[in-house]
Amino acid sequence: MGLVGLILCGFLSPFPIVCIDPGHPSEVGRGTSGKRITEIRAAWLVATDLADRLKADGYAVVLTKKSEDQLVKNPDRAKIANRFHASLMVRLHCDANDGSGFAVFYPDRVGKYGQKKGPSRRVLKLTQPIARKFHEALAGELQGELADNGLKSDAETAVGSRYGALIGSIYSEVPTVLVEMVNLKNAKDESFISSVEGRMVMAKALLKAIESSVPLRN
Repeated sequence: MGLVGLILCGFLSPFPIVCIDPGHPSEVGRGTSGKRITEIRAAWLVATDLADRLKADGYAVVLTKKSEDQLVKNPDRAKIANRFHASLMVRLHCDANDGSGFAVFYPDRVGKYGQKKGPSRRVLKLTQPIARKFHEALAGELQGELADNGLKSDAETAVGSRYGALIGSIYSEVPTVLVEMVNLKNAKDESFISSVEGRMVMAKALLKAIESSVPLRN
């Protein structure tokens, strides 16, 4: 498979490479929809804004899609991050339940999807401190904007409870986190992510979370 959705700045630089994965469409469907915006649209708009901000700060950036509605399967999304030895893969999604607010998920155990097992123990060890710093910074930036539903294991998701980890995590050879940015079934949350101002707040918060967890310089 060729490189999908590549946006790369300074790949040969000594600075961290961040892979941004705007969720859906994938082999598991097109995601959720609110009354005003879809998960695909919200994730794409935040992802492209975030990519610009990261590049402006000196990070190298890879996107897993080259267009909003491009279908990319979850294993292939992870393989893009793997290919570029990303310091972190950030997966952007929106939830759809009776709650509200954001949450951060990360793999804390080896899962199995078909014959594929992963992520490795090495990747799990690398991911845990990154996920904690990422969530702490994100929560600090979004305080007063959205409810914080915490840092959670992949295994607490519907897919993760079945396989031990999310499919994208199982195929990942680099640290990865998944952010459920808002709940599109909650009117306040949807209003937030539907607005240009709300998406800017989210992109800035994600930028701070990445800068905190994978800084340009140690």
